[in-house]
Amino acid sequence: MRTIGLIGGMSWESTTEYYRIINRAVAERLGGLHSARILMESLDFAGIAALQSEGRWDEAGRVLAGSARRLADAGAELMVICANTMHKVADEVAHAVDVPLVHVADATARVVLERGLGRVGLLGTAFTMEQHFYRDRLESHGLSVLVPPPDDRAEVHRVIYDELCRGKVLDGSRRRLLEVIGRLIEAGVEGVILGCTELELLLDADADGPVPLFATTRIHALAAVDAALEA
Repeated sequence: MRTIGLIGGMSWESTTEYYRIINRAVAERLGGLHSARILMESLDFAGIAALQSEGRWDEAGRVLAGSARRLADAGAELMVICANTMHKVADEVAHAVDVPLVHVADATARVVLERGLGRVGLLGTAFTMEQHFYRDRLESHGLSVLVPPPDDRAEVHRVIYDELCRGKVLDGSRRRLLEVIGRLIEAGVEGVILGCTELELLLDADADGPVPLFATTRIHALAAVDAALEA
């Protein structure tokens, strides 16, 4: 079993889900008292969020690359960025270390394609929905990706930063996000990617959608387990 390096804290609310999913999956696959070999650095999200909002992505990339180097030096044998948005700097992280990076968009695209879908909606932070780093990665696998209109994007972003990252899970916000999903379905999507790790705190991918909802935290965490356990 390879040691997984988790770059976490963005936010810690969803990083706890990575830890839980990874360990549970390892226990299920190996049996007995097995759990995952994990090294984690949990970053202070306030500083990262400030760099995001100010567009200082180069500096954010240096912060995460430094975290990756510390984890690799401590013995991590593969790397996971426990966030969707911060895959904006995935190349900087990957180039900083000599261990593989498990990319959330690659893992998610594989699962979507395995379901036989080609046209999907994408929910996430404004950075993830409006910039090209995430959509381009999904589309490189042959997917067609649709994001919500501006007002809906603003509401999804607000719910993530003002509520979910602060531990607030509100029924009213769940209803509004389901309405956003409904409008994406009306626009022709066959499934919706929950492209922010916090969204799974609010939406149940197994129950909340009339079309498949793809829970990127779970998908990404299980991809890390696959990489850690492969021969």
